[in-house]
Amino acid sequence: QVQLVESGGGLVQTGGSLSLSCTASGRAVGAYAMGWFRQTPGKEREFVASINWSHSIKSYADSVKGRFTISRDNAKNAVYLQMNSLRSEDTAVYYCALRSLYVDSDLSDSSLFDYWGQGTQVTVSS
Repeated sequence: QVQLVESGGGLVQTGGSLSLSCTASGRAVGAYAMGWFRQTPGKEREFVASINWSHSIKSYADSVKGRFTISRDNAKNAVYLQMNSLRSEDTAVYYCALRSLYVDSDLSDSSLFDYWGQGTQVTVSS
């Protein structure tokens, strides 16, 4: 079993920054792709950003392009999300996700990910 633990959420003012971290632990498993999704009450979970093993493919939701940056440290089985210029609409629970095996597909699809973290709350106040 693989466990994903997120950290770094919190309360920030509009225009501020936050950095999220997620570390995978548990049985040895490859992590072809890691990503971040978010969800607000009453809405479906939505894609934020993803990155593949070699860092050659990074994808972002249009709503966060130019403001958020995803990165990963394969040696630490970790993925990070640097969030700048935060807006009130970025308020959500942010989930880390991991896909073990290679897939030739768009990594914005949440159904492709095998493991999920418990989520961390990000609140942006005006």
